[in-house]
Amino acid sequence: MNSILIHPSYFPPISTFVAIAKTNLVTFEMDDNYQKQTNRNRMHIYSPNGIQLLNIPIKHSKEAFQKTREVKLETDFNWQKQHFKSLEAAYRSSPFFEYFEDDIRIIFEKKYTFLMDLNLESMAIVSKCLQLDFEYIGSSEYFKEVNDKMDYRNLINGKKDTASFETYTQVFDDKHRFLNNLSILDLLFNEGRYALEYLRRQNL
Repeated sequence: MNSILIHPSYFPPISTFVAIAKTNLVTFEMDDNYQKQTNRNRMHIYSPNGIQLLNIPIKHSKEAFQKTREVKLETDFNWQKQHFKSLEAAYRSSPFFEYFEDDIRIIFEKKYTFLMDLNLESMAIVSKCLQLDFEYIGSSEYFKEVNDKMDYRNLINGKKDTASFETYTQVFDDKHRFLNNLSILDLLFNEGRYALEYLRRQNL
């Protein structure tokens, strides 16, 4: 596989980084219309009570359609503080949380205007933590179908993402069993330097 087309998302599911780990060039979809209830503005983590959804509030537009890159974040309450507290509760006791804590903290302290900027930066930070280098470009036009690269845009819709991966040790798996394809942060905090090797072993 030489090239893929994929959506930037908020600390995306493991499946997104499995696709990235197996390619030479990533094209990020920049010209799609925003859709609610997708991974564009949310991630799933493994909390003490099982799977937990962390959702970024956005400013809703009165327009019928809005480009994802034009979506602005809602700043009326401190969702970043809430999200980081949730991550701490979920992963403070994981093997590698403290090791990567300072790297990811910027996402929860820096002020962002646009969702797209936050998503791109969250993915760049994770790539650095994984030591996963890849080239990427942004799309300049929306195409319903593409033929010159693998199209993984369906991964943005969690309900359509049916990827199943090998198990690894999770903090609360003795309580709630293994939870598949959570946010890449779950893999990073639990597997650390072994995470990239894990990604390269998986198949979509």
